[in-house]
Amino acid sequence: MQHIPGKGSEEGVSFTLADFLKAGEKELSLTVHTGKKGLNHEVLVPIMNRPGLALTGFFEHYAWDRLQVFGNAEVAYLRATDEYTHYTRLKGLFERKTYCVICTNGIKPPPKSIALAKEYGAVMMSTPMPTSKFTYQSAFVLEKLGAPRTSIYGTMLEVNGLGVMIEGDPGLGKSETALGLIKRGYSLIADDLTCIRKDVANNCLFGSASQSTAGFMEIRGIGIMHVPSVFGISAIRGEKRLQLVLTFKRLAEVKGEIDRIGQTRRVRTILGVDIPNIIIPVSEGRDLVNLVETATYQQKLIMSGFNPVEVLSERLRCRAEEQPKGKRAKNG
Repeated sequence: MQHIPGKGSEEGVSFTLADFLKAGEKELSLTVHTGKKGLNHEVLVPIMNRPGLALTGFFEHYAWDRLQVFGNAEVAYLRATDEYTHYTRLKGLFERKTYCVICTNGIKPPPKSIALAKEYGAVMMSTPMPTSKFTYQSAFVLEKLGAPRTSIYGTMLEVNGLGVMIEGDPGLGKSETALGLIKRGYSLIADDLTCIRKDVANNCLFGSASQSTAGFMEIRGIGIMHVPSVFGISAIRGEKRLQLVLTFKRLAEVKGEIDRIGQTRRVRTILGVDIPNIIIPVSEGRDLVNLVETATYQQKLIMSGFNPVEVLSERLRCRAEEQPKGKRAKNG
């Protein structure tokens, strides 16, 4: 699915019917019958709604701010009414600010309905998809379009099955480290700038590259490189869940900040979601590729429920309790 650029926020991104039409071009097979000027209308609530009782003239609690879906039931009901009732019921919907109607199952809106929608500046579309499949697929399109999102300066990869973002000041070797990981068989997701999308339902984040830079990376001294052309198509990924943030910092900047045994778990909060964060000191001679790879092994171990610090602490406590009291005092 194509990504429509929008302003990042924790509440979500606003988008128009034109954005929805473009994003669902392949998945939803929508055809616009009237209201092309109305495609600039903002989608107020990104949810599909079947008007139901509103077609009978009962408009209390009618969700006019959603996209209205006419399936077989709605169309059959309108066809069973006389021409005057058919007209007045549809007019009642548009009078109450309905701005988009989508007919499913390959049903083409009758000319009078199209004329009525045109009169009120509403958009009328159709799709050959069955109603249930269309509402299911459109939910994913709408969720991706309206999801909270932002962009972060950092390089993201898939390493050992984890989505890992490497961030830090320019010149610390983020892209060079990513290149080393790609040569080990891991995959690049985004270089330098990572687009973050929040999955609100599962409270997690997904990272991807922008459309213009996907598959490319910059290496100082070499220049711009097209990764799949050099290393093969398996060297890139389109989107991946973000599960670990590694922050590169110069060694002089982190003295006293590093917890050497890893007892304190740091997090990086992005769009309201806490992501595990590890600070990696950068100095001459450090093997950053090896450190990033090892950090992912460690994170997967912790995610499985094994905490090495707690295990070691418990082992030392048991060892101390096993020693005779006199020997413990002497050792103390």
